[in-house]
Amino acid sequence: MSEQQDVIGDLEATVVLAGVRWAYRSATTRTVETYSEADGHDAAWLGNTRFTLFRDRLDRVFTCCRYAQRVGSNITANLDLLYSELTELDISAMPQLAPSLVRRADLNGSPGWASQGRRFLLASCAFGKLDRLPWPQKSPTKQRVARQPDPAPSQGTLFDGLADDEFAGLIALATATHQLDMETFVVAHTLDPFSQSMELIFGRPRLNSGGGDAWHWYQDLLVVPPSDAGRRVDDTPSPQSPDAAPDAPVRLRRPPSERPGSQASGTT
Repeated sequence: MSEQQDVIGDLEATVVLAGVRWAYRSATTRTVETYSEADGHDAAWLGNTRFTLFRDRLDRVFTCCRYAQRVGSNITANLDLLYSELTELDISAMPQLAPSLVRRADLNGSPGWASQGRRFLLASCAFGKLDRLPWPQKSPTKQRVARQPDPAPSQGTLFDGLADDEFAGLIALATATHQLDMETFVVAHTLDPFSQSMELIFGRPRLNSGGGDAWHWYQDLLVVPPSDAGRRVDDTPSPQSPDAAPDAPVRLRRPPSERPGSQASGTT
């Protein structure tokens, strides 16, 4: 079984990835519904708001930080806080997870969540660019995560002629050099507000200093997991096509001049 099959299988079985899907759909829907160019919102506002709400929704569904359940606290008060500002659809769709299943595990100030010894961080990029996400342009923390070695490297021409124990020694050395306190993966996300399309993947990043593939492997989280969940990324269809997954029912707010019944500027 590959690492991808193992990781994705475990996180699907424990409903962790369902929580990630819910959090991103909830955050993205709220962000785009609130977005208004007429109110001064721009691409920076859209990205910052989406990230903030995504982080908040992850804390909610995983009962972390301010949403953590405290012994002896009032259940009704806990639920009031948990559901505050959520829509009825958000509340009904929120997966139910054990409070202790996922915990916050930030890395050098970068928000992270961990379950069963595996951590994931968040990263965003331009829509349709996930395959070539430029890790060298990200923070030093994200670059460090992307430097983690591939757990199943291919013995290509660079290692031809090496004995098995020599090859294993090189891999062990690389692993020790870039060792983190736990295995760390990335949930990467994008949004095209005009087409209302989004992308959401979970994977092991690859530091692409010279460009090229940004992942050792990834899994598209917006489609139903395949029966053999965990194929390598080169065997997995790219999630770039808007038709590959159902998008959240989001809608951009029109400028006042384009709304029904409004008069064009300059007319009498």
